[in-house]
Amino acid sequence: MPKQPAFPGPRDAMKKKQTRRELFLADMDTVVPWGRLLALIAPHYPQAGPKGGRPPILLETMLRIYFLQNWHALSDPMAEETLYDSEAMRRFAGIELGDDRIPDETTILNFRHLLERHGLTEALFAGVNVHLADKGITLRSGTLVDATIIDAPSSTKNKAGARDPEMSSTKKGNDWYFGMKAHIGVDADSGVTHSLETSTARLHDSQVWDELLHGGETSVWADKGYVSAEREAAFTGPGKAWGCHAQGHQRRQAASSRRAGQPHHCQGACQGRASVPRPQAPVRPCEDPLQGTGQEPRPALHAVRTR
Repeated sequence: MPKQPAFPGPRDAMKKKQTRRELFLADMDTVVPWGRLLALIAPHYPQAGPKGGRPPILLETMLRIYFLQNWHALSDPMAEETLYDSEAMRRFAGIELGDDRIPDETTILNFRHLLERHGLTEALFAGVNVHLADKGITLRSGTLVDATIIDAPSSTKNKAGARDPEMSSTKKGNDWYFGMKAHIGVDADSGVTHSLETSTARLHDSQVWDELLHGGETSVWADKGYVSAEREAAFTGPGKAWGCHAQGHQRRQAASSRRAGQPHHCQGACQGRASVPRPQAPVRPCEDPLQGTGQEPRPALHAVRTR
């Protein structure tokens, strides 16, 4: 029988306020169909051998940690660090500090590879979506699309003497990252993640698109990395909306044209103005805005909302 999430201690019971993370995890503990998902993984999860040895960590604990990684964009090392640091996350995973073993980054990595090797990541998300549909939470007509980099250890000081072959390096701004990318499609109304794809970090965000749409959208929201005339044409017309923020290059050209006709002392007067017009609002494809320490911040999605 799977272990229940740890109960809050006396100090937690005296807290006057629950954090956003605690509220979010409490909601997810209720929403996610844990029994259905555990049944999918159990046939593939290692069991304690007849000769004894150290038993594997409980399957439900590993599954909950896997979801924590996805919700908070945590790399394997950062997931281990966060479990030591966050009482809320330990409680969600069913771990009692001092009584239970906290899985190290290698154990977390091996569990993720087990899911990928048996094609269970897609089955997990399909199971969650079926459960939400049974509860009356259905997908609407709008989808938010985004991608984020998940860090991985770049050191070769390990048993294999090599980096993870599924990871790669990429540059964003002036910084280099080594790891993978998570590409997600999120329902614009409910915030439910309905699509997830992974790739090496070097793959450009825009290369993963069709896989993130459920096919019934009348509107799509994304940042300027997804600009495409062909995609825009598919969401142009009555009852459709294209919310891809593509104004950076166009605004620079227009500003250059305006400044060309201005007196020299006025040409820089408005360069400090915000580039996002008032009718626009930042939209994030995640209800929980918390990020793991040391992780690349998730970029906001700016989308023009139609009235």
